[in-house]
Amino acid sequence: MFDPTPAVLRAVDGVSLTLDRGRTLGLVGESGCGKSTLARMVVGLLPPSAGQVLLDGRVFAGAGADGGASGGATAPAISRAEAAQLVQMVFQDPFSSLNPRRTVGASIGEALAVAGMPGAERRARVADMLQLVGLRPEHADRYPHEFSGGQRQRVAVARALITHPALVVCDEPVSSLDASVQAQVLNLLRDLQERMGLAYLFISHDLGVVGHMSDHVAVMYLGKVVEEAPRDVLFAAPAHPYTRALLASVPVRDPARRAEHPALSGDLPSPIAPPSGCPFHPRCPQVMDVCRSVPPGWHAVAEGQHARCHLHAPESSPADSGAAG
Repeated sequence: MFDPTPAVLRAVDGVSLTLDRGRTLGLVGESGCGKSTLARMVVGLLPPSAGQVLLDGRVFAGAGADGGASGGATAPAISRAEAAQLVQMVFQDPFSSLNPRRTVGASIGEALAVAGMPGAERRARVADMLQLVGLRPEHADRYPHEFSGGQRQRVAVARALITHPALVVCDEPVSSLDASVQAQVLNLLRDLQERMGLAYLFISHDLGVVGHMSDHVAVMYLGKVVEEAPRDVLFAAPAHPYTRALLASVPVRDPARRAEHPALSGDLPSPIAPPSGCPFHPRCPQVMDVCRSVPPGWHAVAEGQHARCHLHAPESSPADSGAAG
């Protein structure tokens, strides 16, 4: 029978993250868990249906971001023009994100042109930025197809940094590059972060890359953050069964370490019809009866480490729903 009730898909559900200046927050999870949707909300490409994105205490996206009082927002809003300068994004595929009909100099300097910067000053700024990312000033007159994949991603980084933003969202920025080129781009990003005091939201499915880049790591599953911890803590003592399964999938050279955690089995459930209780319970090797019916809370595990799992619920209240993470 046809059901007229529309299905509701919560691509990002109850996520609350904090990122300090000069630091990198890694965001990991399987394809379809909501990482890219969250990234697009952070940069303002998608409006959140509830909640807000705050930058230095001001509303960047969400309720009140238009400068009004919608949703009961009390924090001052950032104008769209200022927001475009403060938050930028490096996309996964530079060949798709760069306009093939425009020179890379025009693409890099577009934000400056919109801001009204004179042409001579704009060209000088673009030349300086090209040198900063390891290219030459004369490259400004070339088109994207005249560069290698690694060079195109350097152009994409230059375009993101030309306005001197406070936050850069890196959505799988090296997944389309060869391994040797990946290392070069990652080291470039770290060097630029130190020089410019940038904050990175670094999204990847590669835990090795996340471990190299991040100070703090959040793990997403089916739209929710299921674990958050400092990088070293998470890699040394993962608290959530999903995190342990992700780490088990990373290739290691020591055969004795390959069976430390059970490998992940099964497919990601449909976000339109998620499982009852804990959404991970159909795939969890440590599933309990409570997991099938009661959503887990957000529980402290160690200093700075939290997990959304019944295994870490206080004995007096194992079904405590906790606070959103």
